[in-house]
Amino acid sequence: MNNELNSIGINKKPEDTTVVVAMSGGVDSSTVAGMMKNEGYKVIGITLKLYDDGKEVAKSKQCCSGQDIMDAKRVAHKLNIEHKILYYQDKFKQGVIDNFVDSYLNGETPIPCVQCNQTVKFKDLFEVSKELNADALVTGHYVKSITSNNTTNMYRAIDENRDQSYFLFNTTREQLDYLRFPLGGMLKDETREIAKDLDLNVADKPDSQDICFVPNGDYASVIRKFRPDSFQKGNIKNLDGDVIGVHDGIINFTIGQRKGIKVSDKEPLYVLKINSENNEIVVGPKEKLGKKSITLKDLNLLTDKKELKKNIFVKVRSTGSLLEAKIDLKDDNTANVSLISPEDGISPGQACVFYNKDQYGHKVLGGGWIKD
Repeated sequence: MNNELNSIGINKKPEDTTVVVAMSGGVDSSTVAGMMKNEGYKVIGITLKLYDDGKEVAKSKQCCSGQDIMDAKRVAHKLNIEHKILYYQDKFKQGVIDNFVDSYLNGETPIPCVQCNQTVKFKDLFEVSKELNADALVTGHYVKSITSNNTTNMYRAIDENRDQSYFLFNTTREQLDYLRFPLGGMLKDETREIAKDLDLNVADKPDSQDICFVPNGDYASVIRKFRPDSFQKGNIKNLDGDVIGVHDGIINFTIGQRKGIKVSDKEPLYVLKINSENNEIVVGPKEKLGKKSITLKDLNLLTDKKELKKNIFVKVRSTGSLLEAKIDLKDDNTANVSLISPEDGISPGQACVFYNKDQYGHKVLGGGWIKD
C-alpha cells in the first residue's frame, strides 16, 4: 500500500486509481479529463444526454446540447480515454424540468442547475461511477475540495467570479467524500491555457450561458410548452390591497422585478410578493423589498449543527454576496435565518447556502430552500 496520498487525496498511486470524469463537452470538464490522464490516472469519461433540444448547432450557448456531446467524444478520442454516453432524458424531465415548471406555477423562482446536480449529475452518475468501481467522480465545477482523514469538505473557488458552490449545496456527505473538483484552486484563464497545452478542440469554446431547456433565457416559453393552460390573467395589487392592474400570468414575474409590470405610479414599482393561490402579484416601492428574516425548508447539512452556531455567512442568490447571518435550526428540517442587514429581492424557490471561514477559505456548510 502506498503511504502517500495522490493528487486527489486517495491512498493509491495514480496508475492504480480509476476516476470517472463527468464530461459535458465544455472546456472545464475536458481540461479536467486531460489533467487526470496526464497525471497517470485511469480515466473513464461519461457524458450525459439530458435534453432533446432538436438543434445540433455548433454555436449553442446551452449546456448539454448535441454539439457538446460531439465535443466530449472528440476530447476523449484525443486523450485516448474510454468514453460513455448515458441517455438520461427521462430522468432529467422528471427530476428537473417538471420541478422547474411546478416551482414557477407556485410563484417561486427555481434553480434548475441545483436540481440537475442533485439528481442526474450526482445521484445517478454517482451510482454509475460506483458500479464501474471508480475511486472518485471528478468534475469541472469551480469549487475547492479539501480531503483530510477520508473526509472531503467543499469551499468557494479561488476564482470567485466562477465559484459554483452555491449550486452544489445539496450534495450529500457521501457524494462529497467521493467527488473531486480539481479546478477550484485555478482561475478560468489558467484552465484555458491548460486546454491549449493539451491541444484540445474546446480550448476557446465559449462558456455555456443558457439553461439547456430554456432557449435564450425565455422561461415563459418553457412553461407554455409544458403547461399551456397556466397563463391566466390575475390582479396586480398594491400594499393596501387595492387592485391597480392586471397581469397575464404569474409565471411572468419574479420577486424584485421592475420591468414588465405595466402599471404606472408616482414612483417605480417592484414585485414584492407572488400569491399563486389567488393568482395575484403584489407590488410596491423599492424600499419594501429588503428582508432580514428568511424561512428555509428541506435543509441539507454538510457539517455538525454546532458549527452553525459560529459566525455564519449566507448566499441567497447565485450572483449575490456573502451576507452575515444567524441561523436558528428547527427539528423539522427547517430553519429561520436572520440577516444582519436587509437584502433586496429574496425569492421563494431560490437557495440559501451557509458558509463559514477557516484557514482554507469559505467552507460550504449546507443550506436550504427559501420558503418565504
